[in-house]
Parts: sequence; C-alpha cells; structure tokens
Amino acid sequence: MKKSFMVLLHVGFWLCYFILVAIVLAVYYRTNVNAVNQVARIMNALKTLLLFAFIPSVISYSLYYAILFPKYLQQKKYLLSLVWGLLISVGAAIAAYVLLRYFIETGRITDMDNGGKNGRSTAVRVIIIMTAIGMICGIVAFVIRGFVSWFNEMKMKELLREKNYEMEMALVKSQLDPHLLFNTINNIDALILRDAVTASDYLNKLSDIMRFILYETKTDKILLSREVEYIEKYIDLQKIRTANPNYVDFRVSGSPAGKYIAPMVLIPFMENAFKHTNNKKLEHAIRIHIVITDGTTQLLCENKMDLKIKTVQDDGGLGNMLIEKRLKLIYPGTHRLEVTKTNESYKINLSIPNG
Repeated sequence: MKKSFMVLLHVGFWLCYFILVAIVLAVYYRTNVNAVNQVARIMNALKTLLLFAFIPSVISYSLYYAILFPKYLQQKKYLLSLVWGLLISVGAAIAAYVLLRYFIETGRITDMDNGGKNGRSTAVRVIIIMTAIGMICGIVAFVIRGFVSWFNEMKMKELLREKNYEMEMALVKSQLDPHLLFNTINNIDALILRDAVTASDYLNKLSDIMRFILYETKTDKILLSREVEYIEKYIDLQKIRTANPNYVDFRVSGSPAGKYIAPMVLIPFMENAFKHTNNKKLEHAIRIHIVITDGTTQLLCENKMDLKIKTVQDDGGLGNMLIEKRLKLIYPGTHRLEVTKTNESYKINLSIPNG
C-alpha cells in the first residue's frame, strides 16, 4: 500500500475523531450552567480536548497499531493482546488524568467533576472514561492496521502469482522443450530393442515428470517427499544420456516425511548444473546433496567444468535473477542462497525453511 494512502487513512480517522469530540464538547458546554462565561467555556473545552480525549487516544492508537497488532494479534495471541491493550489504555488514561489535574487545572478539575468536588470516585470515573476512549481508538487502530496488512498481503500474493507464472513458464520451456523431449524419447527408443523393461520404466518417469510439472505445482506448498521423488526421476532421465555410471552423485540426508516446501525451488539449480556441465565423462561431474532437518532443507549443488573443453556458462542459467526473486517472495528473510563460481566449478548452497 502506498504511503500517501496510509497517511490519508490516519488523517481521515483523526479528522473524524476530533470533529466528533468537538461536537460533543460543544453540546456539553452549551448546556452546562456552571460555566462562568464564554471564554472560560472555550478554554475548558480546549484543555479537555487536549488531555481528556487527545492523550489517551493517541497513545493507545499508536501502541495498538505499531506494537500490539504485529506482535500479538497478528500472531494470534489474543489473550495477550487483550491484557496488554487494557494495560496500555489504563496507563494512558492515568497519565492524561495526572496531567489534566495537576498541571493544567492546578489541583482541581472544573466542570468535569461536579462543580470542582474532588474525590476518588470522580478520578476513577474520569480514568474509566479515558480508558474506554483509548480502547476504542485502539480497536480502530487494529482495524486500520488489519486492513493495511490484508491489502499488502493481497498485493504480495498477486505479485507472487505473477512470478510463479513466469517461473512456471520458464521451467516448462526449459524442461519440456522439444529438444529435451526429443533427446529423451530418442534415448528411450534406443533402449526399447536392447531392454524394453528399462525403456518402459524411463518412459513412465518422463510421463510422471510432465504430470508433476503441469498439475502438481499449482499449489503454494507441496510435500517435500514429492519434490525429492520428482528430482530423482529427473536425474535418472538425465543419466541415460551418458554411459558414465558415476556422472551424478546424488544423496539425501534426513527424512522428508511430513515436511512441505514451495514447489520447484530446488530443481532449477539442478537443471542449470546439467545444462552447463560440459564433460559427461568426469567422475561425479555433478554433486547434489539435499540435507533435511526439522526446520530447514538445504541444497548443495555443484557442477564441475572441464577446462580442456571450451564452453560458455552464463550467470543466468534458467534465470537465476528470476529464481532469486521468487525465493525472496516465497521465503522473505528466511532463506539463504550462496553462489560460488570458479573456473573449475559452479556451486549453489541454498537453505529454505520447511514445515
């Protein structure tokens, strides 16, 4: 949400609030026979407006908006929100009462406490009224902050959908382009005469990969076990393009059971590794290690470069900038991505939360 619109929301509320207070005070002092003259009525009105309505309202509104909502209410800590909200409103009311009584009215509260009669009952009534005013303003602050958060969340989701769409299109073009399909199908076709069972197995894996990309990546999160299963099938399809049995070193540490991550956040880095590995005869030309713990999933991906073979490895690959933007949207401030590039290798170290 634009700052200008947020400022208008706050200004609009306070404008309406003070207009309402001014109307109430005008009616009160118009019918109050204890007022000595017009000047005294105006001065009392201004003092009351300043302290009785302004101080508890501003304090409560500000603290409810800036602290209570994000720290407690948004985290669904409703009881703590209520307790702290009441304490803030009572504290603001007491502060306003002390200022009004001992600094402005110099020891007495005129008009507000029955003709100047001082007592505990009057003080309690005044504090209760100011507490109620503060809580009402605090509730309004909750509503405004909730609306702002909801609006920002909707914009974030819309932006995320756009980035997901771009990412999905890039992935589909990259992984299901005619060249990849042509090579994979040709490899499977070559296997049919030699080993029909293995060829059928690879064909099923290709079918599963296409189904996964087209249908199972539409949600915000998927089971980590499904992502790992897809990665295994993708690696198997890539390995049939070489006779080197140690072309890929793929390991998974930890259990993915019951854990969720955003779909297709790991595979783009692996795809880039296969794309830019220029010598399929190297031992462990590609190393992929997925480390799963209770709170995080870490991807360690490295592809080696053969200096004897000239090739161009761009920094973008599938689109590292697009991938990083998507990670920032999905895991803002909770992911870690390190890229180490040398003449001999390209390493990715990615950590994302799972749950």
